Amino acid sequence: MKVTTMLSSSSFLLLILLISANPYARALQGGNGIEEELEDVKRSDFPTGFLFGVATSSYQIEGAILEDGKSLSNWDVFVHKNGNVNNGDTGDIATDHYHRYLEDIETIHSLGVDAYRFSISWSRILPNGKLGGVNAAGIMFYNSIIDNLLLRGIQPFVTIHHWDIPQVLSHEYGGWLNPLFQDDFVHFAETCFKNFGDRVRYWVTINEPNIAADFAYERGKHPPGHCSPPFGNCSAGNSDTEPLIAMHNMLLAHAKASKLYREQFQPKQGGVIGIVVHAIMYEPFTDDEHDKEAVKRALANNVAWAFDPLVFGDYPPEMRRYHGNELPKFTPEERLLIRDSIDFLGLNHYATLYAKDCIRSSCVSSNSACAPGGDRAIRGFVCTTAERGGVLIGEPTGLPTFSVVPRGMEEIVDYVKNRYHNKPMLITENGYSTPPQQEQVDDFQLDVKRIAFHKAYLAFLARAMRNGADVRGYFVWTLMDDFEWSLGYDVKFGLYSVDRATLNRTPRSSAKWYRNFLGNISSSSMKPRTAVAFWSKVGRAEE
Repeated sequence: MKVTTMLSSSSFLLLILLISANPYARALQGGNGIEEELEDVKRSDFPTGFLFGVATSSYQIEGAILEDGKSLSNWDVFVHKNGNVNNGDTGDIATDHYHRYLEDIETIHSLGVDAYRFSISWSRILPNGKLGGVNAAGIMFYNSIIDNLLLRGIQPFVTIHHWDIPQVLSHEYGGWLNPLFQDDFVHFAETCFKNFGDRVRYWVTINEPNIAADFAYERGKHPPGHCSPPFGNCSAGNSDTEPLIAMHNMLLAHAKASKLYREQFQPKQGGVIGIVVHAIMYEPFTDDEHDKEAVKRALANNVAWAFDPLVFGDYPPEMRRYHGNELPKFTPEERLLIRDSIDFLGLNHYATLYAKDCIRSSCVSSNSACAPGGDRAIRGFVCTTAERGGVLIGEPTGLPTFSVVPRGMEEIVDYVKNRYHNKPMLITENGYSTPPQQEQVDDFQLDVKRIAFHKAYLAFLARAMRNGADVRGYFVWTLMDDFEWSLGYDVKFGLYSVDRATLNRTPRSSAKWYRNFLGNISSSSMKPRTAVAFWSKVGRAEE
């Protein structure tokens, strides 16, 4: 099935003129509310060896939920329960990537990207976990993806676990609440290293463990759907403690898989291994010192919750102070295992929010913009909100908390740089979803705001790098409109739209912009580094 023809040159010229007039494509608001001019961003603003790519995940695009030996996943079951997903949408077909992956790889190649981030379906290669055999058809599918990417000069950037697990394991263990689940994950990771590691140089163990813990065990919006008041009314769960337990098990599972990779595979295969965190930036709700302290707690409960243990060997002190004995403890052996267990830090950045202190002021009222639970330790005693005085922190998108705040990119990168001694970073997801009321206007020829979004965020990323941040790559979320979890198909992030009736992929004008941006090969003001030198300190294979 062929992808619809790109926009004409005249249409694209009109588009560029529209973008140049866009308020956040040219004049970008600084942290003090003062607008500042940033130069138009170019690929040459980034060093040689910097990875530009697009990202997807298995459940969100593959479909084929019971084909060729695949078993049901937790998501396959969860989406078929009434009320769990908008409009009763499911990932049964998704974008049918399982049958159209060659077409999609050609599309990726046409963009001119360096890398493609995708995930492995656990239930497709290990339908029954470690107690069952490896599904040869699943291995063949991902081998074909990897080989076809490499054939076109595209690096596979592989996420091992992006939230979907075999339902049989979910039933057996209860998901990430059971420490025994760690060993099944390590077996899954080892299967991936053995079968794909000779050609894969970039590994992510788990995508957004902080979001997995939050949405599955605090809000009940993802399987197994656990929560308790005031976060929701689920049939099971404890929102104050279960997210902490789930995160603890995910971090230890990562550390065990990382140790296995470094000892048995990395010396020969020469890759790097890391983890990806959903990285929200926060700004104080007021200039009050208490709100500034709330920002620190919010960042600790979001970003540092995952990164601190993997870099320093323990949870952030901001969390230890308020959680007490509810926060699990690492044994001395586990601290040695988990400390420095990542080669890079992956950041999925979409949002900047206000943070309001809930220790010295009340965050519980009927007219509050705060999400429920700001007065509890699991939220760091912080109210987070996208609005102040009825005004959003930035232009709205298709998600209420994902306003357009380009400066947040520089701020979150600086925070991670300073807290973790400038350990290598990658922006593993950054994307824009069109507000529903604007879809008919902006979806194709007038895809102005998505382009302006990426230009603005890239401009602030480039500035952070000029100021010394060691960032190694940037991935657009996402290649094409997909199944966006509990939101179904209502939210559209794709550079390509997908017709739900025919599943035809159609390039938005942002796809053409990204292709043109990636075609820029002019000289850089930054000192260039070769691709090999870029990763020379980690993951070197034996000569």
